[in-house]
Amino acid sequence: MTRRSSPQFRIGNGYDIHRLVKDRDLIIGGVNLHHPDNLGLDGHSDADVLIHSIMDALLGALSLGDIGKYFPPTDEKWRGADSLFLLSKVIELIRKDGWEINNIDSVLVVEKPKIMPYVKSMKKNISEILNIDQNLIGIKATTNEKLGPEGREEGISCHSVVLLEKK
Repeated sequence: MTRRSSPQFRIGNGYDIHRLVKDRDLIIGGVNLHHPDNLGLDGHSDADVLIHSIMDALLGALSLGDIGKYFPPTDEKWRGADSLFLLSKVIELIRKDGWEINNIDSVLVVEKPKIMPYVKSMKKNISEILNIDQNLIGIKATTNEKLGPEGREEGISCHSVVLLEKK
């Protein structure tokens, strides 16, 4: 059996979900959104589901584990951490290994608030941290048609896919 040479492209898939609670900021993509019921996402860090799913996709593409391995919720050092800062640490790991982002595609599953008015700011935040063009970042939102925890407005989730290219 011959061993396959190292691929020039790697795909990673990421997912995250957080519960909506009172008295928390709703931060998605590094943007503080206004929720009509004054709800925010609960978590050890700022609970940014978009950034967390992107980080897991990046780490997964290179079989480096998940964000809990690098920023465990049991470590008080990461309590309230800005997820964009955590993303900056993840991209350092990726680039140290000689990989570059080809593109990112993310889908937020959320009933409210509407995400589209914030997408431009989210893409700007992510592109600045990753040092890539905004047109390499896709961010979409969908409802869950009132089904599941997102549909019942108990939480917000995000699915992300990244394609990395060896440089």
